[in-house]
Amino acid sequence: MGYKVVVVGATGNVGREMLNILAERQFPVDEITVLASRRSMGTDVSFGDKTLKTKDLEQFDFTGWDIAFFAIGSDATKIHAPRAAKSGCVVIDNSSLYRYDADVPLVVPEVNPEAVDGYAKKNIIANPNCSTAQMVVALKPLHDRARIKRVVVSTYQSVSGAGKEGMDELWDQTKSIYNPVDNKPATKFTKQIAFNVIPHIDSFMEDGSTKEEWKMVVETKKIIDKSIKVTATCVRVPVFVGHAEAINIEFEDFLDEDEAREILSNAPGVLVVDKREDGGYVTPVECVGDFATFVSRIRQDSTIDNGLNLWVVSDNLRKGAALNAVQIAETLGQRMLKKH
Repeated sequence: MGYKVVVVGATGNVGREMLNILAERQFPVDEITVLASRRSMGTDVSFGDKTLKTKDLEQFDFTGWDIAFFAIGSDATKIHAPRAAKSGCVVIDNSSLYRYDADVPLVVPEVNPEAVDGYAKKNIIANPNCSTAQMVVALKPLHDRARIKRVVVSTYQSVSGAGKEGMDELWDQTKSIYNPVDNKPATKFTKQIAFNVIPHIDSFMEDGSTKEEWKMVVETKKIIDKSIKVTATCVRVPVFVGHAEAINIEFEDFLDEDEAREILSNAPGVLVVDKREDGGYVTPVECVGDFATFVSRIRQDSTIDNGLNLWVVSDNLRKGAALNAVQIAETLGQRMLKKH
C-alpha cells in the first residue's frame, strides 16, 4: 500500500533532502506533489529519476492526500499546516511552531516511537530541532541503563542550519578573504562566519540564553524525560554541513565507558567510531550524506561520580531534519498497520 505524499518547501535545502531520502529509502509513494511559495513556483526538483515542477502552496487543496512534509518557516506553516491537517492529511512539520504544543507529539523514532500515536489530536507531528535530534539518539540508550541526571552540551553547528543564505555567506566570505577587493560583510549572521565561530544561534532570551539553547533543553525533556537537567551553549562554526556536539553527562548510577560503548554500538541509528589514535573519530565532513548519528571520544569524566563525555556528529540536513521526518512517516505507517 502506497501513500499520496506532499512535500511543502521542496525548493529549500531540507525539502530537497526530503525528496532524496524518500527516494533512497523507497518510501511507498503512490503519488507525489511538490509545493513552494509563489516566487519559487515552477522550479524543477528531483525525486529519484523523476523531475517534478513545484506548484503554488497558496492554491493547493490537501483533500485526499495522506502525508504532508512541511519544510517551510513557522509563519507560513501557521497558515497552511492547520489547513492540511483539517483536510485529513497528516502533517509532519520541520518548523519549531508545534514542538512545544502539548497536543502535538515531538518524535525521534529511535527514541520515542510510541509518541507518534498522539498525532490524532491535531493531525500534526513535530520534528525536533536539528541539534536536539542527534543528541537524544545518543542519550536515550544510556538513560535507559543508568538514568541521566544532567547534560552539559556545547554544539558546533554548521551554516546549513541557517539555510541556503547561511551556506552562501560562508562561501562568499571565504572567497573575499583571499580577494579583499570583493569584501562580503555579514548579513545572515551577526559577525563574520568565515574563519570564525559565533556563540549565538537564534534570538537572545531574558536569562541570557539563546532560543536555540532553550530549544535543546525543552525538547530533550519532552522527548526523553522531563526530569533531565540540560544546559547548552550553541555555536555556529564555518562548516557547510554536519553538526557536532561535545556532551558531558552525569548519571544517577555508575556507567563504565566500555559498557557505554557497547550499549551505543547496539543502539538504533548510532554508529560508534571510537579509536584512541589519530583520526579515530568522526568529524562533520565525514558524516555528510550518511543516515547515522556518529559517537566518538567516549570516556569517563573523573571530576564527578557518575560522568561520561561523548563527541556526537550527524548530518543536520538528514538526521536533524529530512531523515527524521521520513522516519516519522515510516513509524506512523508501521504503527497504523499493527493496529489494523
